[in-house]
Amino acid sequence: MIALAKVGFRAIAPDYRGYGLSDPPPEPEKASLRDFIDDLLGIIDVLAIPKVFLVGKDFGAKPAYLFGIIHPERVLGIVTMGVPYLPPGPSEYRKHLPEGFYILRWQEPGRAEADFGRLDAKTVVRNVYILFSRSEIPIAAENQEIMDLVDKSTPLPPWFTEEDLANYGALYEKSGFRTALQVPYRSFGEEFNLTDPIVKQPALLIMGSKDYVYKFPGIGDFINSGKVKEFVPKLDIVFLPEGTHFVQEQSPEEVNQLILKFLAKHI
Repeated sequence: MIALAKVGFRAIAPDYRGYGLSDPPPEPEKASLRDFIDDLLGIIDVLAIPKVFLVGKDFGAKPAYLFGIIHPERVLGIVTMGVPYLPPGPSEYRKHLPEGFYILRWQEPGRAEADFGRLDAKTVVRNVYILFSRSEIPIAAENQEIMDLVDKSTPLPPWFTEEDLANYGALYEKSGFRTALQVPYRSFGEEFNLTDPIVKQPALLIMGSKDYVYKFPGIGDFINSGKVKEFVPKLDIVFLPEGTHFVQEQSPEEVNQLILKFLAKHI
């Protein structure tokens, strides 16, 4: 946000409902990505901003692309990190990955709540950063919980400081994980009934070459074969050789420059 502001852009970073400093929704179990898409429209309307660039990390990719499809006249371009555009359709996880796959575990009502509830919020965030900065998909054994995949002695990634952890931990101490488990994990089946699933805007995908997401069934081939460009024709893809799933925190200056270059090209 600072890098963008320094060159004259206005940068806005809203929290999902029930995340960070935002108020929880009245019924967290009914929260959806549609809520956030509606919130984005409300924000840019109330600020009288006619067109925006959208930047989304991980599950921020889906609402960014969906917003571009649903409100194409309001979007100049889309940047995502760690996750490509995935066309609407049923998930293939259950066919190819065991029940200990973290997404399947976190979709199971009560399972993650019990797992996380043994720890304080700061420790949960610590474990998530350690787990998801690795190049392997987090998968627990049958009688093991996801949080138990991290040994207490494992250090934080070198680019994630104790101050970062304290700040993030404090936010989740306030919000809890109730809405965070609903959106995205338990709302994956949400229907948007798109008449045309093609993204028309210019787009940029920034991927770390060591990102565990490459190990998801079909994702590596979907990106590397160029099939993703059938759905996002104006897509540029940049790979960061040492990058993990947290490229924006691991290599902030490089990611900032890639975003600024993209914005300058399509402003």
